[in-house]
Amino acid sequence: MNDMSFSGPRNVNAHRSQQDHTWGSAGSNGYTRSNIGAKLDGYFDKRELPMYKDKPYNYASSRRKPLWQKWRFTLGVLLLLVTLLYWIGTSSPSSTKAMVKDTSKSTWSWLRNKPAGANVDWDERREKVKDAFIRSWDGYEKYAWGHDLYHPTSKKGTQMTPTGMGWIIVDALDTLIIMNLTSRLTHAREWITTSLNYEQDQEVNTFETTIRMLGGLLSAHYLSTTYPNMAPLADDDQGAPGEDLYLEKATDLADRLLGAFDSESGVPYASVNLKTLKGIRSHADDGASSTAEATSLQLEFKYLAMLTGEKDYWEKAEKVMKVVDDNGEEDGLLPIFIYAHDGTFRGHNIRLGSRGDSYYEYLIKQYLQTSGQEPIYLDLWNQALTGVRKHLITYTRKSHFTIIAERPNGLTSDLQPKMDHLVCFMPGTIALAATGGKTLAEAKKGGQWSKQQQADLDLAIELTKTCWGMYKTTATGLAPEITFFEIDNPPRSEAHGRLSSPADPVATDAAAEWKDDFVIKGQDAHNLQRPETVETLFYMWRITGEEKYREWGWEMFKSFVNYTQLEGDAGFTSLASVLEVPPRLRDNMESFWLAETLKYFYLLFSPVDLLPLEDIVINTEAHIFPRFKLIRGLKTGWERKARDKDGKIVKVEEKKPVEEKKTEATKEKKDAEEKGKEEGGTKKADEGKLKEKEAA
Repeated sequence: MNDMSFSGPRNVNAHRSQQDHTWGSAGSNGYTRSNIGAKLDGYFDKRELPMYKDKPYNYASSRRKPLWQKWRFTLGVLLLLVTLLYWIGTSSPSSTKAMVKDTSKSTWSWLRNKPAGANVDWDERREKVKDAFIRSWDGYEKYAWGHDLYHPTSKKGTQMTPTGMGWIIVDALDTLIIMNLTSRLTHAREWITTSLNYEQDQEVNTFETTIRMLGGLLSAHYLSTTYPNMAPLADDDQGAPGEDLYLEKATDLADRLLGAFDSESGVPYASVNLKTLKGIRSHADDGASSTAEATSLQLEFKYLAMLTGEKDYWEKAEKVMKVVDDNGEEDGLLPIFIYAHDGTFRGHNIRLGSRGDSYYEYLIKQYLQTSGQEPIYLDLWNQALTGVRKHLITYTRKSHFTIIAERPNGLTSDLQPKMDHLVCFMPGTIALAATGGKTLAEAKKGGQWSKQQQADLDLAIELTKTCWGMYKTTATGLAPEITFFEIDNPPRSEAHGRLSSPADPVATDAAAEWKDDFVIKGQDAHNLQRPETVETLFYMWRITGEEKYREWGWEMFKSFVNYTQLEGDAGFTSLASVLEVPPRLRDNMESFWLAETLKYFYLLFSPVDLLPLEDIVINTEAHIFPRFKLIRGLKTGWERKARDKDGKIVKVEEKKPVEEKKTEATKEKKDAEEKGKEEGGTKKADEGKLKEKEAA
């Protein structure tokens, strides 16, 4: 059966408000579409895209004016008259399709489905992923080398800082190593050695710079020192001049990022100036940082502390967790904004999508990173997952797909049946937490497998099907940025009994009833080549051993190749809509396409002994760190406040120092003596008066 026959769901236009942000000034809003209406989108439709993790895509905020007040409208009317004949004569459905690689050619014959029952060569499929990476990298190398942003349809690059941050190069280092692309890695190292300089008077996003740049450098250091046969280079051998290149750059960058933590509360500011080392509050959201930004820096700084012995990295990152937890939020679910100046939350919006997601991811991963020696993070994870089950889990109306909904106005408000694609990290993370990275067979040995672990794994399985359904319900076979769902009113929860969705959405036909539960709105239909679903498929395959997760991943990968690869040598780009074939294109390749999406596809199709899960922890940008034991005096430096049976913080009277107690006791004794003297004197005076009265 050809999955491309799936039809898209109803396309409901609705505005989705976006948070303002000033991260970056470069970018492109260029669509490629085969009719005049799409062309005018470039003039009239300046939509801001949703966030990757917590950074808005590089577009202006959508503060809309009336149409007649826009200069673009006037310009568009004039251009309409001039270009109408041109478009009528030259534009056709084939013009957009021509920009996408013709996959019917013999070199791309592997895209055609193999007959049912045919033997699968996973090594061959893995090589196809490497081919896609090479094509993407080489396009960037040819047209935008050294630039932070790459626009493949216009074949140009732009910078986010005066001389560049190596945004794409550094983010992709460990993928180059894992794929054994030695010559390309050599070129990347040459650029880092000669051109990468962080001494720039530039404000950068604390979170994104940490997870992508600091994480990328640390991962490259780990892989190059632990696996010397991966993309072996003489320059980074022990004793060679470039032995510590990655670690030296990482330390330089981290020392600059530490300025973000210099707030009154210790919660990092949203941005930091690389030269002045000054933290800068957010330019939107009343100055608040996003919760995920503040709480997804810990894996990186704690690993660097272990490598260097510098406790300051550890302590600053760790303090954030205490400040956050001391707020005592109900059932471990946090609002998505937090003030750096006092460590309190702003608003009541609860979601596991943008601005909230990786807080939950880093809870269990901090526990695993230090080999289970910090149980406080397991406690936090278990509380939060219980809260998700209680407040956010619900089911679709017809086919009972499990979704993680949102509570925009707090836990007592109505559910919003919406999932960002970002939320699809969660099923894999739940499975990872259930087994600790062991295979399911290994985890069940010795009678240690509990009912709760099985329930958690069952939840991961159901959520994975939901994320896979987001792909199978569109014309392109690619997921939108955001999906809404049809649910019952009132919504059903786990308390009403757990429900299961269809066993395998892939096996259903194009008109399958289950698709009615998925609602994709026009402004949410873009695809930025995100990694979260293939990330989950990777974890589910490694943990359960079920081949279907690899097959689902292969179907996804084929869709990316079919619809996001450009004609010529420019590589791959993101899409303006997954609901149309041929699709409209966006002129941007995000760094995470190389750092995450293709890396997870490669690992999904690789043997399980490549980077065993029990040995590593993977950050939220897919950078690989080792698990380690607490050494060099590193330890958990905080405790949770006492909670009652409902999880609420117990207010206890502050204990006073011993010396203060002694001083108070002495004072009380003196006061008592003075009082006694006064009372004694008064008593004697009264007795004297009484005697005088009697004598009279």
